[in-house]
Amino acid sequence: MVDGISGPIPLDLAEVSSARRRGCVSFGVALVFGAAIGGIVALFAGQTPALVTAAVVIVLLTFLAWVSGRRKLTLEGDLVVSKALGRKSVDLVRVDKIELMVTDIRGTRTVGLLFTGGRKSINLALAVYSGAGGRELGILVLRGLADVLARSENTSGLVFSQLLVAQLRAEAKGDVAADRPLYQLAALAPTGKLAQRLTPEAVTRFVASLD
Repeated sequence: MVDGISGPIPLDLAEVSSARRRGCVSFGVALVFGAAIGGIVALFAGQTPALVTAAVVIVLLTFLAWVSGRRKLTLEGDLVVSKALGRKSVDLVRVDKIELMVTDIRGTRTVGLLFTGGRKSINLALAVYSGAGGRELGILVLRGLADVLARSENTSGLVFSQLLVAQLRAEAKGDVAADRPLYQLAALAPTGKLAQRLTPEAVTRFVASLD
């Protein structure tokens, strides 16, 4: 429970309109990719196998995009829960590994935490930045995550809790995006890589340098 709020706390960063736009883009990419694969097959096997191959590729890619779009993340007590076709969860108090992930797609950077417990992993996006602005998880959500991570048995949990608290302080002061810790961490990641993990040592040094 966070400040009197009981029940699952939504952790989804994307807006509904953004999810719809991503769905349309994903379908367009599936069509282009399927047509390209089909064209290659046509050169060697003829028109019918090419059409079948293109259809299979388009259906598979569209299905994967649909599953990804249906994924919902919630914080339920100490658990981060992911629901799509099924349900999986990771206990943040007993989590085995916590890593900070930065993805860079056409200049849009997403900062998130990758939680691994046993054979399950859940990637939670904390903020998305493009240029000088972006979107971040809300105050109550970040506070809830910070509180749970502070109790984590994993030694890195406290570091990430302090990171989220610093983010909350920056937001409370009205700092622009560029002056907020999550934005600064996103900027630290080298360019040219689609997805990368920042080492725990780098995150610890960064958090220690914050006021």
